[in-house]
Amino acid sequence: MTTATVTSPDASSTSGLHWTPRLWGTLLVLCAAMFLDALDVSMVGVALPSIGSELHLSTSTLQWVVSGYVLGYGGLLLLGGRAADLLGRRRVFLVALAVFAAASLAGGLVDDGGLLIAARFLKGVSAAFTAPAGLSIITTTFAEGPARNRALSIYTTCAASGFSLGLVLSGLLTSVGWRWTFLMPVPVALLALVFAVRLLPRPVEEPAKGGYDVLGAITGTATVLLLVFTVTEAQGAGWLSPRTLGSLAVVVALAAAFLQIESRAAHPLVRLGIFRNGSVARANLVAFAMTGAYGGFQFVVTLYLQHLLGWSALQMALGLLPAGAFIALSAPFMGPIVDRFGTGRLLPIGLLSLVGAFALFLRLDEHSSYVGLVLPSMLLLGVGFALAFPSVNIAATDGVADEEQGLASGLVNTAIQVGTAVVLAGATALITAGSAGGDSPQAQLDGYRPALVFVASVALVGLVVAAVGALVDRRRNSTPAPVPDYDYQSTGSAKARTGVLTEH
Repeated sequence: MTTATVTSPDASSTSGLHWTPRLWGTLLVLCAAMFLDALDVSMVGVALPSIGSELHLSTSTLQWVVSGYVLGYGGLLLLGGRAADLLGRRRVFLVALAVFAAASLAGGLVDDGGLLIAARFLKGVSAAFTAPAGLSIITTTFAEGPARNRALSIYTTCAASGFSLGLVLSGLLTSVGWRWTFLMPVPVALLALVFAVRLLPRPVEEPAKGGYDVLGAITGTATVLLLVFTVTEAQGAGWLSPRTLGSLAVVVALAAAFLQIESRAAHPLVRLGIFRNGSVARANLVAFAMTGAYGGFQFVVTLYLQHLLGWSALQMALGLLPAGAFIALSAPFMGPIVDRFGTGRLLPIGLLSLVGAFALFLRLDEHSSYVGLVLPSMLLLGVGFALAFPSVNIAATDGVADEEQGLASGLVNTAIQVGTAVVLAGATALITAGSAGGDSPQAQLDGYRPALVFVASVALVGLVVAAVGALVDRRRNSTPAPVPDYDYQSTGSAKARTGVLTEH
């Protein structure tokens, strides 16, 4: 068991903005892996009808092609983040990326629905280790401040691009064959793996200061896995069914046990004191609301455009392209923008843009035009994610010690995945209840509108949390820092009577 202090020939340059080719290469490798992780959350969406038809899968089984990935990803992120801190970030990243490539290949070759779902789950598990490991490599390689903000802005914009371009690429690849949605990531992952072996900084291994929290790992992982499983299955079993209510009761019991264990463990999986950092706590709440709302919105838009307006997979890809393109093109500019305005200001603006996009789509009807409805929403989505996604990741790791960067990264990624699963399940339930099982255009619209109101409401909660954070930051920045009262010793050294200001 080891912890790592990252050192490299470029370490001295990480505090500035003039990076060496090796540093750029390191960042691009991590960006490629994160792009693939985020891409797989949404890339199979348009391909689902083709998959179901060829493999003869029922609708209830087909949903697990999506949910299996989210279950593995969201359920094991906390464990993945802590493993990166304890076992070494580079080692965890390389092994998980290799597993991701192998699972992608298997998913593209299998002819059985159960094996396909298993491959998707395995990909989610591998992503649960690459995501926090990659993010913590960045936060421990680039010095806090402009350099880290620049690196995180590029990195998280790649993640947002993958998340938003998933449906676009799914539409393009499905028009050729659904298996390409699984096979496309394979060469990218293998190429990233080759460069990662050469470029990722080799840490100086030191004896670990902590130990393994086995009980915490078991109860924490079981809590998140069961929560994601329950909300995913609730739409089929019924939210008030004994099965769903019993499962939620077990989730609550596991969560209570986890908190009790973590509060007493000598080396906890999740140090609960990390949430006393207001920036970290608020960022996780905003991440939950932001990505959850987008996941629900994406589902509604897919159903509306394909089922009601009759769009093809290729039309879907081209129609949704503006949001992803805007996010991708904004990557080089986000670092300076974050430095200039700060995450506290950018997060509310980004969330406001997302709320506007969701509210605007409430005008949908049987004959909505692309220019009048879809395009404005896509542009607002692009602006919102370009501003909010990098900001929320920076805020989630701000002020966290290097040895807990994996934990902080795992927490925010867990919030993202659990938020997506929970809000998507809620939106699906509202669509089903609102349409009352009817297939007429009006019945479909009656299902889509309540789901959109729900999605917009979740995003609005995120906006309120972000706005509160902005006010807290403004008040803190406007308050003069207290001048320490020094007790000058006879040796000539000075020691503040208030104590040493370190965070434990």
